[in-house]
Amino acid sequence: MAVLAEQESDKAARILTAARELVLKRGVKGVTMAEIAEKAHVGKGTVYLYWGNKEDLLLGLFAREFLATVDGHIEELTTDPDICRPHRLCPQLVRTAVERPFVRALQTGDADLLGVLTQHPRSTELLNSLGPAAMMYTVLPVWRQHRLARTDWPLDEQAYALQALMAGFLDAATRAHALRSVTVDAPDKVIAASVTALLGPEEAGPADIQATADEGLRLLREKRDLVFASIATKQE
Repeated sequence: MAVLAEQESDKAARILTAARELVLKRGVKGVTMAEIAEKAHVGKGTVYLYWGNKEDLLLGLFAREFLATVDGHIEELTTDPDICRPHRLCPQLVRTAVERPFVRALQTGDADLLGVLTQHPRSTELLNSLGPAAMMYTVLPVWRQHRLARTDWPLDEQAYALQALMAGFLDAATRAHALRSVTVDAPDKVIAASVTALLGPEEAGPADIQATADEGLRLLREKRDLVFASIATKQE
């Protein structure tokens, strides 16, 4: 069985908490393994028992935030299948990206926070698997199949347009100067309306909604398992 280090070790949990606090305060470049160990109240050698180097530790930290994000989506979709509708899911994805600092940093390419890890292959893999824009491309074929998105537009072009739309809203939400002269009281409503204008009216019935939610849950769990396996340790 595979587990995360913090699930079996309080020391590993403290190391991750310390690393998170230091990175959010000073960025990746300003943090050393020795400082992480000191803040976690463990010996420097203890950190290396769980992570071979700072890169592995911090990339694992980022991956855990993506896992927490996906776990939240799975819980919400299980409780409320109707949230799979494009006009509901898209605003939620933008909010989640804004609220999760490492997801936001990777999505926006925040080099001040992430340093060289901004362009690291494993960072790119995380975004390609579980990033808000990537989620759009994953779910779009399901929406098309179940009458939640128009199908008179080539999939790749539609996916490109949708990802560009979402990236723009994320940029506006995370950078105060992105839209200096334009503000709205309810950005979620604007995102919902824009997605509907792009994808067309939702014509799905209850059976389509449930089928979309079920397929969405399957895809989320599949992607989650892949990321989990990449950072978990094997237990006998």
